[in-house]
Parts: sequence; C-alpha cells; structure tokens
Amino acid sequence: MDLEKPAAPSRQPEGCLVVAVRLPVRIVVLVLVVPVRMVWDALVAGGRLLRDTVLRPFGRALLWLGRAVFVWPFVALWRYAVVPAGRALGWLGHVLVVVPAGWLYRGVLTPLGHALLWLARGAGAGLAWMYARLLCPVGRAVAWLLTGAGAVLAALGFGAYTAVAWLARYLIAVPARWLYTWVLAPAGRAVAWCARGLGRVLGLLVTGAGLALYWTARVLLVLPALALWRWVLAPAGRFLGFLGRELADALGHAWRVAGRISRAVGRALGTLFRWILVEPVRWVYRTVLTPVGHVVRDAVLRPVAAGLRAVGRVTREALATARDTVRQTRAEFRRMLFGEPRRPEAVDRREPTAHDTRTLGRSTTALTKD
Repeated sequence: MDLEKPAAPSRQPEGCLVVAVRLPVRIVVLVLVVPVRMVWDALVAGGRLLRDTVLRPFGRALLWLGRAVFVWPFVALWRYAVVPAGRALGWLGHVLVVVPAGWLYRGVLTPLGHALLWLARGAGAGLAWMYARLLCPVGRAVAWLLTGAGAVLAALGFGAYTAVAWLARYLIAVPARWLYTWVLAPAGRAVAWCARGLGRVLGLLVTGAGLALYWTARVLLVLPALALWRWVLAPAGRFLGFLGRELADALGHAWRVAGRISRAVGRALGTLFRWILVEPVRWVYRTVLTPVGHVVRDAVLRPVAAGLRAVGRVTREALATARDTVRQTRAEFRRMLFGEPRRPEAVDRREPTAHDTRTLGRSTTALTKD
C-alpha cells in the first residue's frame, strides 16, 4: 500500500520574458480593478440592504394586497355563490333532464327498439329464404345456359382463330424478329462502342485539365497560405494567446486581491460606524430608554391593562346574564302561547326491574320453578 503523498503536477519552467510581462500587467490591472471591486462591493451591500429593508416588505405587502383584492374575493365567490349555484343547477338538471330521459329510455325507446329488432329479424329471415329458395336456383340455371352458349361459340370460332394466329405469326412476328436480329442490334452495338470511346477520350481530357488546375492552385494558393500560417499567423496567435491568458490570470488575481482590500475597508468602515453611531444608540437604549420603559410599563400600562380586563370580564358577565334572561323570556312566551310541551310516555320494558333481577341462587325458569 502506497502511503506517500502524490507529487503535485509539475509546471513548465517559465522564462524571464514571461515574468517581465506578468508583473507589470498584474500591477496595472490591480490598480485598475481595485476601485471597480470596491464600487461593486458597495453596490452589492446596498442592494442587499435595499432588498432586506424595502423590497422584501414591499413585496410581502403587495402579495397580501393581491390576495385581498384578487384571490380572496374570487375564492369567496366560488365557495359561496358558484358552488351552491352549480349544485342547484345540477339538481335541477337531474330532476328536469336525467329523470325524464331515463323514463323515456326505459318506457318508450327500449320497447320500440325491441319491436324494430324483431321486425328486422323477420325481414332478414324472409330475405334469406328468398335467396336460398328463389335466387340461387335461378342463378345456377342462368350460369348453366351461359356455359353452354360459350362452349358452342368456342366450337364455331376455333378455325377462324387458328387462321388469324398463323397470319399474324408469319406476317408480323417473323419479319420483326429478323429486323431486330440483323439490323437494329448491330447498329446499337456500334453506337454503344462509339459512345464508350468518346467517354474515355473526354475522361482523359478532364483528368489532364484537373491535374493542371490542381497543381496550379497548389503552387499559387496552398503553398503560400501554408507558409503564411506556419511562419506568421501561428506565432502571432501563440503570442496573443499567451497575452490573453496572462491578462485573464492577472484579472482574476487582481479581483481576488481587490476583494480582500474591499473587505478590509468595509470592516474598517463598519467598525467606525459601530463606534460612532451604534454603540451610543445602544448605550442610550440600555441606560435611558429601558428604565423609562419599565417605569411606564409598571406604572401605566399594567394598571390600564388590568382595568381593561376587569371591564371586559364585567361586560362578558352582563352579556351572559342578558342572554339567559332573553332565553328564559322566550321559553315563558312559548309556554304561554303553546302550553307545556308533551312529556314522553313511559314504555313498559320486558326486562326485569332492579328488584326482580335474576340471580344464581333463585330459580326463575319454568323447569326449575318451585
């Protein structure tokens, strides 16, 4: 098991030209980036303070206002108007449409459909009987007659057909075959041989012209462009890439260093602000406002709260007494108008009472009765 720490990747050695270019670039970039980073950090801190103290409470207030203006009225309208109206319309639709439609389907359409189905089955059976008993025999007879007529016509026209076929063979087919074999085929082969020769000649000409154009373009365009790329553009690109990498590294390093400087300046300003404003306000709050607030709470607010609680208690008791009085008055008025309410009649229970309950020491059945 290898317990040795793996070696860090080795960096390529850098020359004096790289160091001579890197140090001035980093110094210049640091001088230019530090003010930008400090302004950026100040803007970030101000944006966070604005977000936490203004925008977030304002957004919450807007959210609550939007709910109060747009969401809650529509929810109340849906819950207390649309849903009851929909239920009422559904009940009316069920009573006025579904129930009559079901009755119409069960009492009218179903018997009518059964009757139509019975009639269709009867008509189908009649048509099947007509097809099997009438149409099939007639069709077989017609087919037999047509077969016989065809055989007679074939027997009569066989000789004429043979003569016409012999004439067509020796007047058309044999001369056409001879013309194709001894005239058209040799002419076609000659034309094809000439076309192949002409194609080869044209191919040789095109190939020679292409090779000439290729070498002309290579000598006049490709080789100068290759030399320009290899000896001019590639070294210039490498140098520009080196400058770009060094500039990017310098910007990153300067941004990080400027961040540390900005953080130190911010902490110094925060400490100064705390000692100038925050600590005096805190001392005033602890030594002056807190004792005054305790005195006001103990001398004014607590007696006032106790008095308000006593008033509320007396008010609740008065309201409870008034409700009891109103309830009794309503009961007396109902009794005066309608009389005493009917009391429930006693029901004769079949179970034994408490004095005549069954016990293990007494015989209460017909078999063990004394």
